[in-house]
Amino acid sequence: MDSTLSAVVVPIPEAEPRVGALRAALDPSAALGVPAHVTIMFPFVPPARIDEGVLTALGEVFAAAPAFDVRFSALGWFEDAVWWAPEPAEPFVALTRAVSARFGLKPYEGEHGDDVVPHLTIGHRAPIERLRAAEAEVATGPPVRVAVQSAVLMTGSRVPGSWTTLAELRLGGR
Repeated sequence: MDSTLSAVVVPIPEAEPRVGALRAALDPSAALGVPAHVTIMFPFVPPARIDEGVLTALGEVFAAAPAFDVRFSALGWFEDAVWWAPEPAEPFVALTRAVSARFGLKPYEGEHGDDVVPHLTIGHRAPIERLRAAEAEVATGPPVRVAVQSAVLMTGSRVPGSWTTLAELRLGGR
């Protein structure tokens, strides 16, 4: 199966015990094979155009940014989505802006304006009562703390299970 889409994301495996089952039921990207994550850039370069030059440039962007610690405790909402907010959000915003500047891209093709709101989607486009129940379930637990040291470039399509990691992008030292 051919990949038609790509994304740069920071996987948050530490969140999976808390949100994995919820995402499987409420977040369509989970069925595609995308793990719990904070998006840096989607869509990224079309997979057919990803070559060594793109991978090198992307690697340079991440190597220039320091690793950082983050925690997930606060929850937020978009109109049809419940999400976990990373604290601090600024390192994710800086990475998105750096990728945007280097490749001339806008997150979600500018669909949401210029604001960058880093988040880990728990569920969206699901019945509101299910989203509210997911919010309440996640809110009852302790914060999840994460040492972010890398991101990944993933490719896939709208076919379930199609997303795979193409490259790991290591952040610079602390």
